[in-house]
Amino acid sequence: MEPNTCRSLDCRIGSSRVGFFLCLIVFLSPFDSISAAEIPFQVGEKLEYSLKWGLIPVGSAQMEILPNRTYGGENCHAISFSVRTNKFADAFYQVRTSILSLVSEDFDRSILYSKDQQEGKTKKKITVNYDYEKSIAKYQEGSEEPRFLNIDGNVFDPLAIAYLFRLKPLVEGGRTILPTCDGKRFREVVVETGKVQSLRVPFGNFKAVGTSPELKNLSGVFKKSPDGMLRVWYSTDYRRIPIRISSKVVVGSFTASLVKATGLRVKK
Repeated sequence: MEPNTCRSLDCRIGSSRVGFFLCLIVFLSPFDSISAAEIPFQVGEKLEYSLKWGLIPVGSAQMEILPNRTYGGENCHAISFSVRTNKFADAFYQVRTSILSLVSEDFDRSILYSKDQQEGKTKKKITVNYDYEKSIAKYQEGSEEPRFLNIDGNVFDPLAIAYLFRLKPLVEGGRTILPTCDGKRFREVVVETGKVQSLRVPFGNFKAVGTSPELKNLSGVFKKSPDGMLRVWYSTDYRRIPIRISSKVVVGSFTASLVKATGLRVKK
């Protein structure tokens, strides 16, 4: 690889960062409440992904279901996400970021969203509390004064939505509107579902359904890409696992592929 290409990698990774990967996984399905017995994942499940920029491996990510916990007097599902760059990418733009999402027991709204962000020279600790009695989301960054955002009805944080789609089967040719809130802004993301196809990832061969969001509702790296593309494939079995994410944006092409999955729920 040419030296100048190496030098440019830091700005490309920096432009995408961990928020980019989360954008890749949030375009899912309807958000009806569901009983605990119907939830197709369980405590201890871990999904691991390899991340590539073009053909170059740049890091890894994982999502995990942690033991349930009580928050604000409510029993919650606890979901974690972490991403880190590899040694090659560390030389240009190091990423070590972790996120926690607490979701209501019937999975119909987010309760808490927290992020410990370490990306390049940026270091932030962010907490978002969702207060549905007052219809506000409280955004707190470090020791700064909190900010408040009005919310109308139940909303989901970016990580919670990554699991929301798994509650219901994806329908070919479907169209879904997803209410997302990260504490700073609210968006309704429109997602269109494609056809079932065969797909191979490092973890194995799958029948999968591809989905595509309307990028006009997104910001950041997607907003700057007039020819941008984002597509996410989910397995068609009852667990509906996100197995591959593919994108094309102004900073290049990215792919996240499932390499390992442990603790998967077995259908009884």
